[in-house]
Amino acid sequence: MINEKETNGNKSKLKSALGAVDKIKISGIGLVAYIVMAILLIVAISTHKLPNTMIGAILALVIMGHVFYYIGAHLPIFRSYLGGGSVFTILVMAVLVYLNIVPSDTVKTASGFINGMDFLGLYIVSLIGSSIFKMNRKMLLSAAVRFLPVAFLSMAVTFFGVGLVGMLIGVGFSHAVLYTSLPIMAGGVGAGIVPLSGIYAHAFGSSAAVILGNLLAIISAGLVSKLFLHSKSNGHGVLLKTENADAQVVADPKPDYTQIGVGLIISVSFFVFGTLLSALFPSINAYAFIILSIVLTKALGLLPEYYEQSVIMSGQVITKNMTHALLAGVGMSLVNIKLLLSALSWQFVVLCLTSIIVISLASYFLGKLFGLYPVESVITAGLANNSMGGTGNVAVLAASDRLNLIAFAQMGNRIGGALVLVIAGILVSFMH
Repeated sequence: MINEKETNGNKSKLKSALGAVDKIKISGIGLVAYIVMAILLIVAISTHKLPNTMIGAILALVIMGHVFYYIGAHLPIFRSYLGGGSVFTILVMAVLVYLNIVPSDTVKTASGFINGMDFLGLYIVSLIGSSIFKMNRKMLLSAAVRFLPVAFLSMAVTFFGVGLVGMLIGVGFSHAVLYTSLPIMAGGVGAGIVPLSGIYAHAFGSSAAVILGNLLAIISAGLVSKLFLHSKSNGHGVLLKTENADAQVVADPKPDYTQIGVGLIISVSFFVFGTLLSALFPSINAYAFIILSIVLTKALGLLPEYYEQSVIMSGQVITKNMTHALLAGVGMSLVNIKLLLSALSWQFVVLCLTSIIVISLASYFLGKLFGLYPVESVITAGLANNSMGGTGNVAVLAASDRLNLIAFAQMGNRIGGALVLVIAGILVSFMH
C-alpha cells in the first residue's frame, strides 16, 4: 500500500515537473514536446535518414530556426545590439555548416526546399500581399511615391561614398564600387551576383561583399530600431508621417480556415502573373511585376474585401510560423563562412562598413526630407538595399520587427538592383 502511494506520489511529482518545464514555450511549442522533436531530428540527421523532401526540410528548419531564434532573442548582447534572434539564427546555422556539424545532405535538403522548391518565393509573395492589402489605399500610393526617390538617391550617394573611401584607403574608386558597392546593392545573389559575374567575367570578392554587407545590415537594423525606440523619428512600423498613423493600416481580420486557403491561391496567382510578365520582359525582375500588380490591385480597389482579407490571413499564417525557419535556411544555404573568411581584409571590411554607414545616413536625412519616418526609411530604403535580395530583406526586417514593410524593401531592392546592373554594365567597359 505504501509502495503504491509512493509510486503515485512520484508520478505526480514527475507530471508536475514536466508540466512546469512545458510551460516554457518556443514559438508556441512547449519545451517537453520540443525536446522530443529535437531528439527525433538529431537521430534522423545523424543516421542520414532525414527525408530529402519538403517534410524533412520543414522539420529541420523549423526546429533549428525556432530554438536558435529563441536563444538569440534572450541573449543580452545579441538581444540589445546584434540583431537579436535573426542574426543569431543565421550566424549559428552558418557556423554549424562551416564546421560540418550539419551534414551536407541536410544542407542540400534545406536549400532545395528554400530555393529549389522556391518556398522563399511563396513566403515573400504571401508577405508582400498581406502587407500591401493591410495598408490604406491612399496612404500606400503616397508612401510609394515618396519612398522610391529616397531609395534611389540613397544608393547613388552610397555609390560615390564607397568610391571615395576606396580612393582614400588605396584600392581605387573603380575597384571599390565594382567589387563592393555595386554587388552589395545589386539585389542579392541570383538577381545581382550571378549577372555581375557575367558582366565582370569573374566575381572575386563580390559574393563575399554581399554576405558581409547583409550581415552588417541585419545587425544595423536591429540596432537602429533599439537606439531610436523612443524617438520621434521612429514610426514603429509605419513608413509615412501623417497626423493619423493608425489610418495607414487595416486591422487584422479574424482567421477563417477556408479564407486562409483562398488567400494562399490568390497570392500564388500574383506570383505566376509576375513571372509571366517577366518572361515577356526578361530585363525586369519578376518581383517588380508582382509588387506592381498587387499595388495596382489595391490602389484601384479591384479585389473585393473578402479576398483582400483572405490574402492577409494566409500571409499571417505563413510569416508567423515560418520566418525563423527561413532565417535558418539563409544561414545554411546562403551565408558561406569559408568564402567570407577567404576574402577578408581590412580594406574590404572598411568598404562594407562604409556602404552601411553612408546608406543609413543618406536614407535617414532623405527620408526625413520626403516626409517619411527616418527610422523606417533607414531600414527599408537604406539597409534593405544592402542585403542579399528577398532572404536578406526578410532578415533585415525581422531583426527590426518591421516585416509589414516588406513591399517597400522589395521595391527598392529589386528595382534599384536592376538599375545597379545597368550602371555596372556601363562602368565596367571603361573603369576596369
